[in-house]
Amino acid sequence: MKRILGLILLLCLAVAGYAYYQIMVVPVVPADAPGPVAVEIPTGSSYEQVMDTLAVQGITPNRTFFDPLAQQMGFYRERMRSGRFTLNPGSSAVQVIRKLRSGAQATVDVVLTTEREPMNVAAKVARFLEPDSAAFLSLFENAAFVDSLGYTAKTLQTLFIPNTYEMYWNATPRDFVARMVKEHERFWRANDRLKKAEALDLSPAEVYTLASIVEKESLVASERPRIAGVYLNRLRIGMPLQADPTAVFATREFDVGRVLNRHIEFDSPYNTYRYPGLPPGPITMSSVGSIDAVLDPEEHKYLYFCARGDGSGQHNFASTLAGHSRNIAIYVANLRERGIR
Repeated sequence: MKRILGLILLLCLAVAGYAYYQIMVVPVVPADAPGPVAVEIPTGSSYEQVMDTLAVQGITPNRTFFDPLAQQMGFYRERMRSGRFTLNPGSSAVQVIRKLRSGAQATVDVVLTTEREPMNVAAKVARFLEPDSAAFLSLFENAAFVDSLGYTAKTLQTLFIPNTYEMYWNATPRDFVARMVKEHERFWRANDRLKKAEALDLSPAEVYTLASIVEKESLVASERPRIAGVYLNRLRIGMPLQADPTAVFATREFDVGRVLNRHIEFDSPYNTYRYPGLPPGPITMSSVGSIDAVLDPEEHKYLYFCARGDGSGQHNFASTLAGHSRNIAIYVANLRERGIR
């Protein structure tokens, strides 16, 4: 009898030892993985959906031992914790469960550049975060919500400052906007930007709107302060901005190669050939460089500028209409020399 009990004890110890080996020693995450394995668990996932997600990443634990362990460690839930997590190569079942159950989420870099409109921002952000573009756009188009932030449909784009932001993958659209509000406030408080805007007698939204025009007009970054100076000079004397990019934005013909009379004559408050002053909102997301160019413009007497037409992307500037006419002639001559009509 004692012998039988001894054998049973040895068998139990062997089973326990094997179970310990399976959950504590055997790698669940492949040890030869080239780096940390990112696992994204969507909001509302079930336990089985999480296991399917792990399997897609090549993580296939022995379910005979993993499932009871998950229940014992409080990992097996009706609705699993969502987020993006990184699992180190060679991680055991216990280490994986601990990370997915209560470990720190990994952040993602949300990159904003110069998206044209809120709909483009929505599409861009959805590339990095869990919600789809429709969820972001729905919030951006919620008039009551936008109004509560102090914006309108036309000025909402001024909220977004191009940069790279660390965020959690499962951040909601409201989480994203709340972060943008904080970043916007931080941006304008820095480097005396609010004081500089006040000195120009412009609000931050107006600075941003003018900067969006500078953004579209300048192919060479070093010219931005000079181009900004031209537009500020025009505003000071009540001269129409007559900015080609605003006419393009008004007509929505974004792929047009050259601005024609039909663009200039198009009736829209965004068309600065037809309406004096600034348009009602930006025509693109403005880069930080263009915003700062407006806040720190080059001081000069130029009122006109014209592309050189030599392929450099640069412009010639003039303070008189006669000088501007000469620059136009240079532009035409350079195009002809390059075989462009």
